[in-house]
Amino acid sequence: MDDTIAVRHRSLDEILEGLHLVRQSPRGTGTLALAVRRPSTGAREVLAQAELHRETGLVGDNWSRRPSSRTPDNTPHPGMQLNVINARFVELIAGPDRDAWALAGDQLYVDLDLSFDALPAGSRLAIGDQAVIEVTDQPHTGCAKFAARFGRDAHKFVWTDEAKSLRLRGLNARVITGGTITPGDTVRQIL
Repeated sequence: MDDTIAVRHRSLDEILEGLHLVRQSPRGTGTLALAVRRPSTGAREVLAQAELHRETGLVGDNWSRRPSSRTPDNTPHPGMQLNVINARFVELIAGPDRDAWALAGDQLYVDLDLSFDALPAGSRLAIGDQAVIEVTDQPHTGCAKFAARFGRDAHKFVWTDEAKSLRLRGLNARVITGGTITPGDTVRQIL
């Protein structure tokens, strides 16, 4: 799958009208709704099963080959191995088509409260039976691609104080313990 899927851009009024559903995301224990690998720039693979690895992040994802302007030597940033986003928010802005969700560019889509209050940096989440990830202090921000895919209103909204507090554009995490994960797995806060 690639970037050619068209998504109807929601208006700010539509986003605000559906925001109450996002605010009802479960706290502490939720569900992995979708796992997406980015094998190359612009390409997305929706996965029936994914493997998390302590050194490479999501196996087969291009994170480990992508330079970062946030490291002195431009190597991949260890605090940005995984991008995690709230599944309810993505559904609000992209609709029910999970292939369209993948355009957000995140790897893990969870039905879970990702707000700063619920998951401060250092919080750990167990996914399924083995994998553990840790929320990092690296901000996850919307980019021009996000605006092009989901619309100017969605992009502007993720920069509001409320949306930033809820981490509607998502959070960055790193793998603590690798393991196989599958959509439908329980995601639970363990620290």
